[in-house]
Amino acid sequence: MSKEALAPYDVSPSQSRAIGVLARHGDMRPGELARHLRIAPRSATEVVDDLEARGMVERSPDPQDRRATILRLTGGGAQVAAEIRGARAAEAEDFFGRLDAADRAELTRILHALREDPENPPGCPP
Repeated sequence: MSKEALAPYDVSPSQSRAIGVLARHGDMRPGELARHLRIAPRSATEVVDDLEARGMVERSPDPQDRRATILRLTGGGAQVAAEIRGARAAEAEDFFGRLDAADRAELTRILHALREDPENPPGCPP
């Protein structure tokens, strides 16, 4: 979604992605979030700091390793995630709505084929 589309939720694109990862995958350590986002851990920390300051994400001690922390969405963060997901679905419907069912199925097939190996996308050296 564009910055303008995210404006009602008062989040940046990187914050929206982080919220989405936590909503889809659940609680995780900051390093795992950075891997999902494909950004440096330091950058993920900055994103989480901002989201935590705004009450969308909380940190808690990792019960398996007291030196580590676990990130989780707060109720407010989960609500924003759901609203963004709904807005993205509506935006996608507006964009792809002009395709007939056969074209949508073909596009879905192609996109799934491209995502089969997310660590080695087409056109990128191994």
